[in-house]
Amino acid sequence: MPRPPRCRRICGKPQIDTFCPNGGGGGTPILLTLDEYEVIRLVDLEQRTHEQCAAQMDISRSTVQEIYESARQKIAACLVHGKPLRITGGNYRICGGEEHPHCGRSCRMRTFNETDHKQKGEPDMKIAVTYENGQIFQHFGHTEQFKLYEVADGKIVREEVVDTNGSGHGALAGFLMQRGVDTLICGGIGGGAQ
Repeated sequence: MPRPPRCRRICGKPQIDTFCPNGGGGGTPILLTLDEYEVIRLVDLEQRTHEQCAAQMDISRSTVQEIYESARQKIAACLVHGKPLRITGGNYRICGGEEHPHCGRSCRMRTFNETDHKQKGEPDMKIAVTYENGQIFQHFGHTEQFKLYEVADGKIVREEVVDTNGSGHGALAGFLMQRGVDTLICGGIGGGAQ
């Protein structure tokens, strides 16, 4: 009798769980499980290795590879055949910030839940500004840099300029989230990026 599959640890459910092609795209949606979504998020968005992803999700590296291939096939089918995509189901458990030591990074759930318990000297807010040549850049999706400000007690305590490394509209939100940004200031932003 085969052993039951291990429950995969994920950070949380996605804010948006359904994607439909512009101009119709009817038919039965392709279902992407939450553990497949998590592998895509970790490997493709956060650029983690399969080994790092396996450690965070509490599964083997070979299982990460299988999940990753399955997820990419489903996403490719949606793009090529113009089918809707729905993220639902799967064999998972939500970490919710309770298993923080396994993550190896600042947990976004833990950060969100602990804002009321801020340590002295920690910033109150992190602000990102689309940036080019010392000014606010006019288009969010094409910015090549952000200037990040950390604010504590109403004062800027730290600032730095970071490159986006050519990330486009969709990846920039994840790029900012990874850096713990609370607020964005930009010249203009399209509906898709919003």
